[in-house]
Amino acid sequence: MDNNKNTVMEIEAFIRSDQYHFIKFQLKSMVAAHSTMKDNEILNAFKFHSIDKVHALFHDISESQREILNKLIEIEEEAQVRNVLAELKAYVIPFTKVTEKTVAKLFPKIKKLKAPPLEEIDFKAISYLGWYDNRINRKFMIAEHNGKLIGLQGTFLESQKGICSLCNGIEELGLFMSIVKSGKETYTSRGNYICRDSQKCNQNMITLDKLQQFIEVLKE
Repeated sequence: MDNNKNTVMEIEAFIRSDQYHFIKFQLKSMVAAHSTMKDNEILNAFKFHSIDKVHALFHDISESQREILNKLIEIEEEAQVRNVLAELKAYVIPFTKVTEKTVAKLFPKIKKLKAPPLEEIDFKAISYLGWYDNRINRKFMIAEHNGKLIGLQGTFLESQKGICSLCNGIEELGLFMSIVKSGKETYTSRGNYICRDSQKCNQNMITLDKLQQFIEVLKE
């Protein structure tokens, strides 16, 4: 992969965080295949299939961006994966910048809400922002939906290890429940089991589908 810094600057960021983690998953599968598959024909077929999956994520990219993805086929070892992922990070679109003012605007009814340490967050590494406020025993989430930031809040009852409804990873979970308006004057509780650690959840997330489904359920 080209190490020229000027090239990195010229090519516009085109990879979402979930797509970056999907690529990471595919590259690690390719490395594992190199250590277990002895038939080169089968190995090459597996690798091309993995790269095809990556290409399928992107429908409108430039030729330069496509060339970056094509070079992933060269990966054979774990050290290469680390180097390539470090370079790909330059092309990741960061999550919309969140400030304390943003948090206050999205949760106007929560007085003195304690925001997470925003200055420590790598916005290129998240598909949503989630944190737990111990003082009021509630979990908060900020996500992008229909082109804008939205805020979700709910109770969070810690549970046992299981499959997260957002990232599909096997992690320590909690039951997130939010009060949702279900009629003109009626309300109901809706939610699901999600990762206790939002950072791990983001690292596991290789598609936004389940996150968007979760939001739709809570925003109906």
